[in-house]
Amino acid sequence: MSDELERPTFDDEYLDRVTERLMYSYDLERDRRAEGSRFELYGRLRIESRKQFLHESINYANQNVNEHLFVTRRESVSVADLEPAVELAHELADRGEWITADETHRSTDFTFVFVAPTLPDSVERFVRGFRDRTLLRYGYNGHYEVNLVVVAPEEESYVASEAADVWRAFALWAETDPDPEPGLLDRIRGLLKRE
Repeated sequence: MSDELERPTFDDEYLDRVTERLMYSYDLERDRRAEGSRFELYGRLRIESRKQFLHESINYANQNVNEHLFVTRRESVSVADLEPAVELAHELADRGEWITADETHRSTDFTFVFVAPTLPDSVERFVRGFRDRTLLRYGYNGHYEVNLVVVAPEEESYVASEAADVWRAFALWAETDPDPEPGLLDRIRGLLKRE
């Protein structure tokens, strides 16, 4: 058995580098179809959490979190391209195959990433202000959320909706978080600078 993880490969150098970043967290597939839409890359992340008492057979507070990542490369992207992706997420959630809505389900994210040569201002405004979260049975069965990311690698620019954390894997040029929270040393330094 090999210690090397398998990942899909692409003729596209950019997507190859992205899969190198995602392969340790996501199960990745090439050329996935969902409701008739084709995506160059699909990834699934599943995190299970449980607490146990004395022995693993005595467990409680079991929860799972899922993310379905759909990546497509386009010649151009507009708001009209993003809206069908949001509709697709709601269709997938309604089908029941993509979400197991029970008391252990905490959340499922449907994240759509569009890779394009440029990032239009209208798309940036739409994605930056986008938030779509739906409770399942008033929150008892968790929720699902739709996230959008648009990346223009040639311009080294991106925009991500508020809850889309996966942008870091696609912004290969970005070394740090654009809005980092100050760490302990930064806070101490700030206190010492006050007069």
